[in-house]
Amino acid sequence: MQNQIHFDLPPEDLILDPFHAPGFHVLRQPKFLWRSIPAGRIHGFVASEHPSIAERITATLSATKRDRMFTRALETATVPVHLTDVWFRKSWVTQGDRCLISGAAGLRLLNRYVWENEEVDPEGDTTLADHFTRLQAVPGPRQLTLAPTLPPETPIAIECRNTFNYYHFLTESLCQLCLVEETGLKGPIYLHFPNNEDKTRAFTRAFVEALFPELSPRVIFDRSPAHHDAVVVPYNFTASLYQFSNAELDAFEHEFPPVGAWKGRRATRASHAILAGHAVDSSLFKLRARALKAIQGRDTSHLPKRFWVTREGEARDRRMKGEDEILDMLRLFGFESVAFERLAPLDQIALMAGAEMMISYHGAGFTNMLFAPPDATVIELGTLQTAQYRWSDFWPLAAVSGCRYLTFFADFDAEDPTREPLFSEDGIVPVHLSRLGLARVMSVVVALLDQIPEFQTAAEVQILGQTLMQLGEYDRARALFETHKHLAEGHTGLSLAMADLADHQGDRAQTLAALYCAYRADPSDWAVLIRMLWCARAMNQGELVGTLLATLHDGFPDRFEAFSRARPWVRDFYNPDIAQTA
Repeated sequence: MQNQIHFDLPPEDLILDPFHAPGFHVLRQPKFLWRSIPAGRIHGFVASEHPSIAERITATLSATKRDRMFTRALETATVPVHLTDVWFRKSWVTQGDRCLISGAAGLRLLNRYVWENEEVDPEGDTTLADHFTRLQAVPGPRQLTLAPTLPPETPIAIECRNTFNYYHFLTESLCQLCLVEETGLKGPIYLHFPNNEDKTRAFTRAFVEALFPELSPRVIFDRSPAHHDAVVVPYNFTASLYQFSNAELDAFEHEFPPVGAWKGRRATRASHAILAGHAVDSSLFKLRARALKAIQGRDTSHLPKRFWVTREGEARDRRMKGEDEILDMLRLFGFESVAFERLAPLDQIALMAGAEMMISYHGAGFTNMLFAPPDATVIELGTLQTAQYRWSDFWPLAAVSGCRYLTFFADFDAEDPTREPLFSEDGIVPVHLSRLGLARVMSVVVALLDQIPEFQTAAEVQILGQTLMQLGEYDRARALFETHKHLAEGHTGLSLAMADLADHQGDRAQTLAALYCAYRADPSDWAVLIRMLWCARAMNQGELVGTLLATLHDGFPDRFEAFSRARPWVRDFYNPDIAQTA
């Protein structure tokens, strides 16, 4: 019973409101609760050899970018809070019977509430959202109450989702130790976790000792349930978005307007998921700074700059099919294979801090992206499942480090790789990097290392060129196109990609030439004619504009009518009545 959360309670009785709860006292007033910061440089690409899966990946990426991706990230404050009558139940924290909705654990609790009530309340999502809507209607600015001076022996307690998952431990628990110093407290520091002690892995204590040596003797790993009469806990205000007043939400919602699956202040499960992918705990910046300071002056000459991350020991599950093949190719370009499990914590940090390029398949090792330099490229290999359920896991870390984070979505290592697995039944299906997928990944790797790949087909040149342009690598794309310009003749896709590049670089003559090449390859594409028209008009090529308008009129009369109807200037260059008379 001590571990029980009463999800059958109405939301107003279950969820603690930090702005109105009488016993919620911050040790300092935060300078902000939410603020926008630059988003991570995040890109996803298709690398499947199966057309049906490639189509699903493409659709998923398009929907994600359209409906679930912000142009900015959100830094959310984490502050130490003094509470009484605190229970750590499983991986949640309560004050009495009211649950704290702090950080990632808070968002998980909101999702769990809806799930627990689905049978008795099919509108559980609506019930929760309506609760927060009523709360937002309460007028007045949200204010936090300062705690009184605390006895120095007051304990600090931190919630751990578990003590065996590297990602959750670093991003949700270890980072909170950064707040201890500012409290001035000297009492014990508890890390409460729900799993059996024998599942605790050595990295948990090792990272505490490496990054917080002054605190390590005070840190106690203690299994929940646990109770504290009075304690200081870190509180992150990500989910407090739903508890602000409407006036406060109006002030910054313009930066993150409701669109697609994101409902803004409306607390739905879809919104929770999007929020989790964009909210950056302020303590992650502090953990990164502490980690980089800890390796200053450290000899890193033995660590590679380019590396493939493999898995060993306890982390060896879900090994990728095709790992040996890509590693053989990477070694030709100076890559080495490393296993984070073999490295001490400070060497892991130093390895990432000095990285030029890291590549691996989806897994907790990408947590170390937190320590990457802004000019590093981190490449992840995943599947359609990754795109659907796990891609956004590491987005906040890319925002903190500023590195470039690319994901190639390849195939399933399954008996039938064209069958889309059910996450609830099949779990996470391992990655298979096919020969086609390997070629796609390696072409990007080689191009980013300033070596232009040589292709035999225009389609592959087009794909790589468009990938480089998406990454902002326009000079590299230009070099690629120059090397393969002989393949453009007769290929619409490559010609249009070349036109896009020339247009971006402001070279109208080259844009027009590439568009003409595309039109010759496919004279049925009226959209290319329209682009040529705009380009010729911008170049003040009046005679050419007239010729193009005549071609549009003769070949696509309906399109000509629609185009000319709202553009009186068309008749200055071409009048179909006069042309027919002539």
